Amino acid sequence: MKKLTPFLMTCVLLFSAAACQNPPARTSADAPTTTQEVTAPPEPQATEAAKEDAQSQLRRDQLNADIRAREQRNNAFNDGKATGRSESNLESEVRSKLEANIPNGHLTVAASEDGTVTVSGTVTNKDQLAKIDRLPKEIKGVTKVINKATVAQAKS
Repeated sequence: MKKLTPFLMTCVLLFSAAACQNPPARTSADAPTTTQEVTAPPEPQATEAAKEDAQSQLRRDQLNADIRAREQRNNAFNDGKATGRSESNLESEVRSKLEANIPNGHLTVAASEDGTVTVSGTVTNKDQLAKIDRLPKEIKGVTKVINKATVAQAKS
């Protein structure tokens, strides 16, 4: 038994040393010689289908469900308060809320530590512009909304 223990320990050490060796370094000589072809831009029909999907009622329902789930997580971790919410979390949630309720809007959202949310960009009509003032306030943690959005001029 006394001779078997050192032998087993040596085998384990040798095996582990062999397993931990780094693979040989790769060089540019190992790089593949084939190149990829540049793909063509998507077809207009595919672009329009993607746009319709992004603005569909199903997509809006999914965004609203995501917002409710975030609020529930916030309530579970913060006893229903809006403390400890990061700016990126607020930005993301407000962006989702606006995207779900203002179709065809081109909006950007910026949040600060004190809960102030600034919304910039364009919307298609005055009703959507008015929604920007009230929708972000439905999100816990938003204390003030600065609306810098404008109504886009119709293309002639």
